[in-house]
This record gives sequence, structure tokens and C-alpha cells, in this order.
Amino acid sequence: MEHIYDNEIFLQSAISWVKEMGKIHLRYFRGNELDIHTKSNVSDVVTRADKESETWLLEQIALCFPEHSVLGEESGVHEGKGEFCWVVDPLDGTNNYSQGLPVFTVSIGLQYKGKTVVGVVYAPYLNELYTAVRGKGAFFNGRPLHVSEKTELDVSVLGTGFPYDKGTNPANNIANLAAILPGLRGMRRMGSAAYDLCCVAAGFLDGYWELNLSLWDICAGALIVEEAGGVVRSFREDRHISIIAANPVMAGKIAAIIK
Repeated sequence: MEHIYDNEIFLQSAISWVKEMGKIHLRYFRGNELDIHTKSNVSDVVTRADKESETWLLEQIALCFPEHSVLGEESGVHEGKGEFCWVVDPLDGTNNYSQGLPVFTVSIGLQYKGKTVVGVVYAPYLNELYTAVRGKGAFFNGRPLHVSEKTELDVSVLGTGFPYDKGTNPANNIANLAAILPGLRGMRRMGSAAYDLCCVAAGFLDGYWELNLSLWDICAGALIVEEAGGVVRSFREDRHISIIAANPVMAGKIAAIIK
């Protein structure tokens, strides 16, 4: 039985955790002790920082909220006894990180009975903190966020990404990019789904779509977009989690082009 349901406590805990995890990331960043390995294929990499930061976080959650479950990218499911589940990507943007590129994040979402109630994304190198509590709005370093109000593609800059199986699965987003790019002001590929979503929430990107994501990629970021006045909608069912994020009008225009 859950003893506490206080989203503010959960939010402050997640903020403190992501900042400590960010210190782990920065300790190894652009160093020679990354200990890089591959997972599903050569594009899907993991480093010492991914593993060390997730291990640290699991210890903190067990200490602070021992009845809560955890879903972590590197360690999988850790079953608890209650209705809460922390959904964690300890280092989103590992390819960027392993190359020495500065766009990478820690992403922590908290779900209650399958619905996300708290989302925190932190970009350590950039010192950017994005937060949301369901029903309470979204914030960037403490300032309120709102999605872009643009409704025309030709003045918009969108973000996207490419699935790890892009070399073997024809549903690899390349045709989508070719279809939509000529009608845009610009395209960006950040390399972190969580960061893409936060950029949509902040209006830095006017929209974003991506195929074949996992829950830990989007759990926190999707709530941040929604609390910033945007929508996050699925656009196909055969490629795991595939989403469009933008204001409602822009999301509809993106959906009319991509498949």
C-alpha cells in the first residue's frame, strides 16, 4: 500500500537525482574511461556512465521509495509493491556522449497506475533542467514553458531521429525526411529523444517526430510537452512507440505527410 502520494516530493527527489547523475556523466565525458560497448547493434551503444548512473539511481529509489517499481533502460524492470513506477533513461543520447558531443540528457518520469505524473529531463553539459508535474505546467530552469504557436510548415524547424535498425528495416524514417524536408525552413537531429521533446516544449523546435522509441525515451519528455500546451500523438502501431509532438495544428500537418 502506498504511504505517500505527493508529486512535489517526487519532483524534488527526481531533480536532485538527475543533477547527481549529471555529475557522473560529466566525470567521464570526453575522457578515455568510457568503456563503450554495443547492445542490439553497432549503432546502439552503452558506456560506463550509463551503467554507473542507473545503478546509483536504483539505490536512491530503493532508499527513498522502497515500494516503487522501476523501469530502467539498462537494467529492465524492478518490480515494487505499489502503483508507482519510475521510468528511467540514465543517459539519453549515448551516441552523442560517446563521440564527445554535448547534447545528452538524464530522463526520469514517474507513472502512477500507468499515467505519467512527474517528468524531469536534465542536460548536464548545457545545465538545462526541464520539469513538469501533471496539471501544474512545464518549466525550463524554473521559467514557464509553452510550445511554439507556428502553424505553417514553411516557417518551421522540426526535429527527428532514426531508429537503431535503420540499416535493416525499410521503415527507417528516410522516406519521411525526404517527403517533409523540402517544405520546411529547417530540420534538426539532436540525438536525444528526451531533449527533442523538451525543445518542442520550449518552442526551440516547432515539432518533432520519431519512430521505434521506448517508454524510457519519451516518458518524462512527453509530459513536459503536454504541460507546455502541446500534444504527443502516435502515428503508427507497428514500430513500437512512434510519436509526433507539436502544437495541435502543427502535429496534424506533420501527420498528414509522414508514415
